[in-house]
Amino acid sequence: MPQTPTPVLDDSDTGGFWQAAQRGALAVQWCWRCAQPVHLPRPQCPRCGSSELGWHDVDGTATVYSWAVVRHPVHPAFPVPYTVALVALTDHPSVRLMAHFDGTPPLREGLPVRCVARPDAAGVLVPQWELVTDDRSMT
Repeated sequence: MPQTPTPVLDDSDTGGFWQAAQRGALAVQWCWRCAQPVHLPRPQCPRCGSSELGWHDVDGTATVYSWAVVRHPVHPAFPVPYTVALVALTDHPSVRLMAHFDGTPPLREGLPVRCVARPDAAGVLVPQWELVTDDRSMT
């Protein structure tokens, strides 16, 4: 099977997200002036205009907001079917991140999920989402 793309860990826009993942954490860009998440990452806070931005760890839990099942292969590293979901962070519901699930899990709006860090083929830890079946947090 072809290798999945490996993230660029030092990207100027998203590097903080990937660097947090290497510690096993989930992080969002954060405005230190107004104490709010900034998503999608950008050079200035859309609320207060500050450029005092950094990366802030979040708890790694979310709920399913929306999803679609992919049945047409778009890349050989991602065999079909698989499900692409949009998940809303529990502690910041306005922040929605993409999730990938193998196959067609029984998703529904509001279903709890949690982030886990899993290594890709190159050994880079990549945040992945899984359905919550107990009370563990991100591991």
